[in-house]
Amino acid sequence: MSTTVAAPPDAAPPSPAAAPPAHPPAFAPLKGRELVLGTVALSLATFMNVLDTSIANVSIPAISGDMGVSPGQGTWVITSFAVANAISVPLTGWLTQRFGQVRLFTMSVLLFVVASWLCGLAPNIGTLIAFRVLQGLVAGPMIPLSQTLLLASYPPAKAGMAMAMWGMTVLVAPVAGPLLGGWITDNISWPWIFYINVPVGIFAAALTWSIYHKRDPGPRRVPLDVIGLVLLVLFVGAMQIMIDKGKELDWFQSGEIITLAVVSVVSFLFFLAWELTDKHPIVDLRLFARRNFLMGTMSLSIAYGLFFGNVVLLPLWLQQYMGYTATWAGLATAPVGLLAIVLSPWVGKNVSRIDPRKLATVAFVGFGAVLWMRSHFNTQADFTTILIPTLLQGAAMAFFFIPLQAIVFSGLRPDQMPSAAGLSNFVRITAGAVGTSLFTTLWESRAALHHAQLSEALHDGSAAAVGTLAQFMASGMSREQALFTINRSLDQQAYTLAVTDLFYLSAALFFALVGVVWMSRPVRGSGGGGAGAH
Repeated sequence: MSTTVAAPPDAAPPSPAAAPPAHPPAFAPLKGRELVLGTVALSLATFMNVLDTSIANVSIPAISGDMGVSPGQGTWVITSFAVANAISVPLTGWLTQRFGQVRLFTMSVLLFVVASWLCGLAPNIGTLIAFRVLQGLVAGPMIPLSQTLLLASYPPAKAGMAMAMWGMTVLVAPVAGPLLGGWITDNISWPWIFYINVPVGIFAAALTWSIYHKRDPGPRRVPLDVIGLVLLVLFVGAMQIMIDKGKELDWFQSGEIITLAVVSVVSFLFFLAWELTDKHPIVDLRLFARRNFLMGTMSLSIAYGLFFGNVVLLPLWLQQYMGYTATWAGLATAPVGLLAIVLSPWVGKNVSRIDPRKLATVAFVGFGAVLWMRSHFNTQADFTTILIPTLLQGAAMAFFFIPLQAIVFSGLRPDQMPSAAGLSNFVRITAGAVGTSLFTTLWESRAALHHAQLSEALHDGSAAAVGTLAQFMASGMSREQALFTINRSLDQQAYTLAVTDLFYLSAALFFALVGVVWMSRPVRGSGGGGAGAH
């Protein structure tokens, strides 16, 4: 493959034409007040979008109760959004060519606001799920385009700072979502988890349009790859539903899950063959032929899956087996953003001077060390013991997104950026969903194994079992109550051993990812998307 010297990241996408010109028209970076307001607008829209992927999780019992359905049916409120969002994210590149970056982004934000308002007004579960599908579909281009617009707003030397701002919103929002969702549901009512998007979205859309509308070269006529689109919907839809419902339906013991898996695999293989041979593919899979895009996306996605799986697992363990309330579990996990906020600007400033592979290594080693610390937790761990690794994890987060995005975007032309952002974000979001589902399933599986092993040690002939049972019964409990108390204690120990197993496994995988990121080539030029090796 020949090496192409990329245009700087502040260059605009190509003007309307059948093919991109050799030198796309460049827009000067924003300055002063416009730069600050543009960054605020794009970050707000991104934060609102990412927040919405997790804010509804804690409200499912309230939504299910109000609408008279089971919690299992209520989880479709989450699944429907995730499926629709996963389908629309990789379409960003084609949609950008068809409508223009700024028009598409602003339209996505405004439609997201309308869909959020409709979700809050939904009178029944069917209508709510339909509006969540609409919300997920229109939300797809928002995250990738916020990246590309931010990169185009900053001069090449400060592209790392742009990614620092963007990375913070993507990492902090999933942590803030359950906290905010729980508070709103407990203190106001669940529809307000959707209504809060209305003022934020309108403000972000108006501010974005006022600053960026003159920087959009406009749409161009591009053919619609209908077959590719149908195959994408089949592949992603079946896979996402399988991931979300797998644990509930006992995975491959269920005929429904097996059917979804077959549909997903077959449609993916056809999708792969079609997109790699079509003249106008709806998703540009050829980007994976670039080593840095492949290795950067792989490292980022696997790490994000591990990160997100652990983000879900820790508060679950704290609330279900350590006696923490939702508020205290939130307090134990919320400080993760403190060091990230402090260190991200330094990383963003220096990512163009320091090899991004070295910075990413700091992140992976940091995450590995934090999870190794957590692998030593036990049922006696106090609040401080749990809090310290959470605080330290913030430092690893600061070194996570920015350098890996620099690797992903290195050497890309400006007209390739929306497609690359859409594709890399699709893989990352999918990895997050897989990580969540896989970790909760493995947790249950390992806990069942540990429970069986612990139960074997407490047979009727065991002196410890007999003594403990006698002690409980002497305190006034019946035999059944005493056995229940012992079983509850076994559950706590088993689930704690299971969660520490997964922390240990995650630590090992993070250390292994160091080797993957060093398989990419050195990034030359700016941190956001300057010239670099293919």
